[in-house]
Amino acid sequence: MPRLPEQLNGARRIVFAALGVSVILGLVATGALAQDPGVSANEIKVGNTAPYSGPASAYGTILRTVAAYLKKVNDEGGINGRKIVFISYDDGYSPPKTYEMTRRLVEEDHVLLDFAPLGTPCNTAIWRYMNDHHVPQLFVLSGASKWGDPKGHPWTMGWQPTYYSEGSIYARYVIEHIPNARIGILYQNDDYGKDYLAGFQDGLGEQSRKSVVSIQTYEVTDPRIDSQIVNLKNSGANVFMNITTPKFAAMAIRKANEIGWHPIQFLNNVSASVAAVLKPAGLEASKGLITGGFIKDPGDPRWKDDPATREYYAFLQRYYPAADPKDGFNATGYAVAHMLVYVLQRCGKDLSRANVMRQAAAIKDLEVPMLEPGIVASTSPTDFYPLKQLQLAKFDGQRWEPFGTVYAGAVNRQALAR
Repeated sequence: MPRLPEQLNGARRIVFAALGVSVILGLVATGALAQDPGVSANEIKVGNTAPYSGPASAYGTILRTVAAYLKKVNDEGGINGRKIVFISYDDGYSPPKTYEMTRRLVEEDHVLLDFAPLGTPCNTAIWRYMNDHHVPQLFVLSGASKWGDPKGHPWTMGWQPTYYSEGSIYARYVIEHIPNARIGILYQNDDYGKDYLAGFQDGLGEQSRKSVVSIQTYEVTDPRIDSQIVNLKNSGANVFMNITTPKFAAMAIRKANEIGWHPIQFLNNVSASVAAVLKPAGLEASKGLITGGFIKDPGDPRWKDDPATREYYAFLQRYYPAADPKDGFNATGYAVAHMLVYVLQRCGKDLSRANVMRQAAAIKDLEVPMLEPGIVASTSPTDFYPLKQLQLAKFDGQRWEPFGTVYAGAVNRQALAR
């Protein structure tokens, strides 16, 4: 079972130490052909920062699941004979703290790479540092489109479909299915929120000027967003684009229901967790929400006999029994952890930082457990966007019900222009 974060020199961290010596895939650790900090004969040090506390703490379970999965990998022999030491610091979703903790990972803990650091503002704070120091910032848990810049930032790679792409897909749905839409938008006033907003407005094209009747913002430090929701209702909006992180998403859904405002509501994927967002908001209040997903809803009875979902449940029961297996955030952690293990296994004996990035940029149609059917991971030296597809779904009061086909949106404004 993963240890909960503990105090360490004023910072919270989870550490998974290497235990025992074993092999995997028939490869033994006889020394690496190339070796950078974080690699020894028996260990691979992997770092991370995540919000175990603060306004985005609902995401903390993602990295607890990652830690649990890496413990499972260690129990089964590790990576080519080496055990993974996973060091995860609590940054509280505070960019200055992320920078401080990341420097500690690189300069004191000497990790090989920073894996799945979470949050757009937090990753923005370390983006330049990681690239200046040639340390992989791998599979960033943020859909900002800027994480796919292999020419300008070759040490940073995103993971999930971009926020821009997701926003453009919602816009396409509005154009095709909601005539005379009057759109109200609420977004977090940072790079995360602005990326979603840009994708949505660009996707609407000329229709944006006449259809968007109100745009409201909030700061991550705001205690409430009641006034913004009231303003959106008073604007006459019959479509609500809800670009919020979990805490604020639950507030927005609940407040809209309380004041009798029932628009067609699009909820960004990063807040689509039934357990962490929709239950606190109220399942009845959440009925009819539309989102775009790439992770199977583990609480959906459709997947009860699905082999990957059954393995996921069995894994959580053994390695993270405190987790809610129906929480999609845990399924996200499970999927992204598989991707890390895949890349490290492909590195073989060459556990250099450069080879980590080479292998991460050479993924071809990889089927990852707990991804929606038809969604695969692919990268190349010029494509740092592993996941590019989304499945639209509507919440029926208990679970997300997929509808339509799998969509692929433009990953950024340049791709839309092409």
